[in-house]
Amino acid sequence: MKKKLLALLMGTSLVLAACGGNDEAEEPKEGTETTTADAGEEAKLFNNKCSSCHGQNLEGGVGPALNKIGADLSQADIEKVIHEGKGAMPPGLLEGEEATKVASWLAAKK
Repeated sequence: MKKKLLALLMGTSLVLAACGGNDEAEEPKEGTETTTADAGEEAKLFNNKCSSCHGQNLEGGVGPALNKIGADLSQADIEKVIHEGKGAMPPGLLEGEEATKVASWLAAKK
């Protein structure tokens, strides 16, 4: 009984952590310009939707590390995982153009 309750609580915590994030995009301040991909929209999308499991610096945590994911998976493969989910990762955390941008950004991490 205790094991089942613990498993239920852990599963619920994992799902809630994966679904967290701010759906509102931050508007860049007037007069500021980003010059690196790490400070761009892709990084903000990742931080809002993915970093709770994959780590703020792509180092991993509940989910696997993504700091060198581009060496193993193509942009299309990464985008497929984002759309369909994998393992404990729920599908559709990012959709459409957002998923494409983040997949492209992650594919460059080698």
